[in-house]
Amino acid sequence: MHFSHSPEIWSRFPELVPGVLVAQGIQAQAQVAQDVERLHARARERLGSVASESELPEIQAWRRVFSRMGLKPTQYRCASESLLRRFKKEGPLPPMHPLIDLCNAASMAFGIPVAAFDLDQVAQWLEVRPALGSESYLAFSGETEHPEAGEVVFADAQGRAHARRWTHRQSGLSAIRATTSRVLIVAEAVHATASRDVPELSRELAATLQAAWGCSVKQAVLSREQPRLDA
Repeated sequence: MHFSHSPEIWSRFPELVPGVLVAQGIQAQAQVAQDVERLHARARERLGSVASESELPEIQAWRRVFSRMGLKPTQYRCASESLLRRFKKEGPLPPMHPLIDLCNAASMAFGIPVAAFDLDQVAQWLEVRPALGSESYLAFSGETEHPEAGEVVFADAQGRAHARRWTHRQSGLSAIRATTSRVLIVAEAVHATASRDVPELSRELAATLQAAWGCSVKQAVLSREQPRLDA
């Protein structure tokens, strides 16, 4: 299995900084409540410093990227912005799965989209690339969608899209569930200090994965020169 971004993505978005982690041995009984609350406190502090989550530099940068992709930023938001909006209005999200809770909390604390995929549901590899128009995407509603050609998706070897509109929405197919054991976690940032913030986020996630699950973690910060992580 390997993960990468296509040359076209690197050419169009050279400011991209992706942090990637692969872990095995995940299960649904881990205790991460203290880690999640610590990250929630950081998110609250950051939200308290701005009038709106859209003012955070991490969110502003993704809004600019979405505009460059031809998407309306107020209609299609990156995952971290959507989470922060809900967190500001409703408070902490109901617990789902410890890994989901951890990744969502980290995403809000850093303002950076974090995606977690069940690797047993991914065929051979996962690549972030423009869609061909033939990919299939399983929505959480159970409906099958087909991304338009050119839309940025996370695609596997069987032409299945595991995320649509890049960092906007993941697929129900590879969502983390009670039976998940092997995971791929991807954090992507495009703001000015991303080269500092993404490694910090990755280190925090790796430390919690090792402490809470006792699992081995392979991680890397990818670049145009080193665009692929093999697991």
